[in-house]
Amino acid sequence: MNFPDHYLTLGLHRKCTAEQIRIAYRVLAKKLHPDRNLQSNEATGHLQELNAAHEVLSDPEKRRHYDVEIADEEKSTTSTQRTGRIERNIVQDTNLSVEDFFRGVSLEVRVNDPANPHGAEVLSLEVPPDTAPGTRFRLPREEPFAGGFVTVRVKALSGHRFKVKGSDLQCDLHISAQRAAQGGTETVTGALGVPVEVEIPERVGRGAIVKIAEEGLPTSRGGRGDLLVRISYRPEVKVVRR
Repeated sequence: MNFPDHYLTLGLHRKCTAEQIRIAYRVLAKKLHPDRNLQSNEATGHLQELNAAHEVLSDPEKRRHYDVEIADEEKSTTSTQRTGRIERNIVQDTNLSVEDFFRGVSLEVRVNDPANPHGAEVLSLEVPPDTAPGTRFRLPREEPFAGGFVTVRVKALSGHRFKVKGSDLQCDLHISAQRAAQGGTETVTGALGVPVEVEIPERVGRGAIVKIAEEGLPTSRGGRGDLLVRISYRPEVKVVRR
């Protein structure tokens, strides 16, 4: 602190009672009395500190103001320490294509931190095959940020073929009005680039979703999510003269 710790001088806790202050002062004053410490400059200095502590803490009003000053000082010190702490950890998201989650991909992670006197950090990240969207990879940082990590979370990027919903994929399938009425089998290209059969129920509605299990992206629990096929078609409209 920027001022004396009177509680420490008396060897007391800050929640001590007035009686404890009185007793501690009496014991220490007797111990440091000049008659018992002849020609001791150190004892004289300690006695002066003791008297100053007793003067403040034995007066309820002075003690209250002193306690407020201590609290303000500690808050200021804590705030300064937090502000001055070097932040070593970084969290970053990156988008991968649907194909990358199945086949894996090698990435370069470049960290340009102005606080690094050595320039940019270049870290390597290997995303293994069959990685689930949302997976986090922790890469240890280099000096002067050793002990910190760059945490990279991989997310699936929606494209022209699929919309991504977690580990599920959604695509559109346009069919004829006749197929919508009668039902039957259609095909779409799946996430792995191979045809996937879609069973169309009779009288399916526009915007209905047909779910194909285990044809989505890898999941964190193992296996794969679902492929959600949204059905669209144009109803037949005939306009005739009455």
